[in-house]
Amino acid sequence: MKIIWTLTDESPRLASLTLLPLVQAFAALADVTVEARDISLSARILAQFPERLSPAQHRPDAMVELAQLTSSPRANIIKLPNMSASVPQIKAAIADLQAQGFNLPDYPDSIVTAEDRDVRRRYGKTKGSAVNPVLREGNSDRRAPHSVKSYARKHPHHMGRWSPDSKTRVATMNGDDFRANEKSWVAPADDLLTITFIDDTGGTRLLRDSVSVLAGEVVDASVLRAGPLRAFIEDQIQRAKEEDLLFSVHLKATMMKVSDPIIFGHVIRAFFPGVFDRHGAELAVAGYTPNHGLAALLSGLDALPNGAEISRAFQEGIDDGPALAMVDVGKGITNLHAPNDVIIDASMPAMIRTSGHMRGPDGLERDTLAVIPDSSYAGIYQKVIDDCRAHGAFNPATLGSVSNVGLMAQKAEEYGSHNKTFEMTGTGTVQVTNAAGEILLEHHVATGDIWRACQTTDVAIRDWVALAVTRARATGTPAVFWLDPTRAHDTALSEIVHAYLKGEDTDGLDVQVLPPEHAMEYSLERIRRGEDTISVTGNLLRDYLTDLFPIMELGTSSRMLSVVPLLSGGRVFETGAGGTAPTLTRAFEETGHFGWDSTGELLALAESLQFVADRTGNANAAILSETLSEAIEQLLDMGLTPASGHAVIDTRESHLHLASLWYLALRHTPIAARVAQSIPSAILSTLRQVSAAHSSATEHQWSGATLWNDGMRNS
Repeated sequence: MKIIWTLTDESPRLASLTLLPLVQAFAALADVTVEARDISLSARILAQFPERLSPAQHRPDAMVELAQLTSSPRANIIKLPNMSASVPQIKAAIADLQAQGFNLPDYPDSIVTAEDRDVRRRYGKTKGSAVNPVLREGNSDRRAPHSVKSYARKHPHHMGRWSPDSKTRVATMNGDDFRANEKSWVAPADDLLTITFIDDTGGTRLLRDSVSVLAGEVVDASVLRAGPLRAFIEDQIQRAKEEDLLFSVHLKATMMKVSDPIIFGHVIRAFFPGVFDRHGAELAVAGYTPNHGLAALLSGLDALPNGAEISRAFQEGIDDGPALAMVDVGKGITNLHAPNDVIIDASMPAMIRTSGHMRGPDGLERDTLAVIPDSSYAGIYQKVIDDCRAHGAFNPATLGSVSNVGLMAQKAEEYGSHNKTFEMTGTGTVQVTNAAGEILLEHHVATGDIWRACQTTDVAIRDWVALAVTRARATGTPAVFWLDPTRAHDTALSEIVHAYLKGEDTDGLDVQVLPPEHAMEYSLERIRRGEDTISVTGNLLRDYLTDLFPIMELGTSSRMLSVVPLLSGGRVFETGAGGTAPTLTRAFEETGHFGWDSTGELLALAESLQFVADRTGNANAAILSETLSEAIEQLLDMGLTPASGHAVIDTRESHLHLASLWYLALRHTPIAARVAQSIPSAILSTLRQVSAAHSSATEHQWSGATLWNDGMRNS
């Protein structure tokens, strides 16, 4: 059984340059092959246009291969964090590739011809979290490994102090959003659905046809109304200014790649009403949309006749409005510069960890109004803020853990909504009908409203419930399903969950179903007591919680272990969060110091090797897994990861330290004799030098600066 190592973008791609050769050399000790597959944004773009490329320029479509592999019980894939590309990022990648001689078409800003539509469709396959739904043919088991949790308790990270007088809070809609307008239907049998828009004059427009559903599948539809959204945003801008709070908006444009950029565009329009009242038509004709953010708008002003005037109008809007939360103060990047810059699952935990503060234009921390328009899960963040205001910051040295079992198999829930999300161009009704023409779901809509539908298969739900029970039994930890009785989808899901729980052996287990805000309160009470809890959630909430709790517990979500037991029996091992990937890449370009922490990749590799051992009886793979786990724990304890604060240690050096510790751990195992045979002599010589130093060093004596010289760095 071979291991597939995915090559992605930015920091994970750079880290693989030094880590992957070491992984391949060590895996060979157990006769395990580790093969790379390129699923980077550039590779995915090139794979969409084979007819436009020369034979030498062709790139295989690795996503097609991996999609097929996920149906095999022998699938063993290590998925590194991948870029969730926005349209501006795709355009930048296209320009780079064109400059290198690849005959790619420009990204069409508007659809005029059939060719435009085809090109837009192909590029659409690379947009947002395009990789995740393909590989996640199973539900998620995400948790902090013992070594990582132990390290965090022994070396607690800094948590900012909270004041009981903090004015930081979450602002969310109280109606007319996706949560309030959601409707659900459970398919009694296999069917084909059609989505149609019927305008007020009786004219019809087909939005989607031949939407296949299976018996027991949950189908949801909802609409977020543009008018109330705009009024809500305008009100929050005014409140932030009156209360002297930083204004920030928190969305998930990478995952909700159709709906959330539109919402982001509404925020831009509301923040700069004067700009769009006076110059909106000119910007639209030039092809600029607020959906892409302030940076995209500002970058093209020099090419417009009234560019200087429009630029002044934007500055006036900033001066007249509340102070904006900043992404990068030094570079003047605000919270509104790009929809992908402030991703809720990373930005909200960072704010909570930093005393409920974000940084303003002056570089100073301030209380913040966190605007989360859709109310579906906004309340969970308010509960954390309330808890910190009442009880102070969390103490990582004593915190328990909240792991997660996430419903994401077969594009469950929000991940499946992209091709069924529409910005309405008129007033009328959207209907979902079955093959017999019966109306199943229906919403009245107006121009600008965002209507969406999504699906969750019965087999995914059944597997999710079984996985939750399995984890509860394996750990003896309470498992809590976070389901909201005021949401139509969660009401339907609750009935199915209770039915499937009756078929599971839950004797002696603590398995509950709680509304998300109550589940958050329950979990926070437990982790403050040092107790563990399993959160069992839907797909979007899985994303939120698997950053929120790890950032509080560990200081980072990059060191989490995420195992995806595929429905076919194979495994995908995910390697942690990639939120810092672009920042660390820029820092490397500017300073030459590379600070990517590969602990997530190493944890995934240890589990992947154990999976090989379990499935094939390969005892040497089990030895590699066990010794790698020992090496990871030592690497953390000795402070030899880039995130440990030792400025002399960068990613490349950390990899070699890991290899030397792994080498030491293997010395007294049955495969010790194979090391000299399988690992290249140049690498082996360096490992022996570093390992000798490791053998004589203690945690308190260790200093990377005493061991490293130019020759060893080059090795």
